[in-house]
Amino acid sequence: MPLAVDLLNPRAEDEASKHKLKRLVQTPNSYFMDVKCPGCVNISTVFSHASTLVVCGNCSQVLCKPTGGKARLQEGCSFRKKKPF
Repeated sequence: MPLAVDLLNPRAEDEASKHKLKRLVQTPNSYFMDVKCPGCVNISTVFSHASTLVVCGNCSQVLCKPTGGKARLQEGCSFRKKKPF
């Protein structure tokens, strides 16, 4: 009797919706990202779950504020995820 779901090859959207410890291969939800300052166009590396206020090194403008979980980017800031390796 075959199973309705393939346990060895789960769909990507099913894995993304699971808790980080319940996935087939455990992976964290956090990541590092490059954030571009809207004022001086300087790029800073920021942790996605930063717990402190992050300011630009050149112009001292606030890039992101901490919340209970992920850090919230300010208006006008653009970002991209860094590759893991």
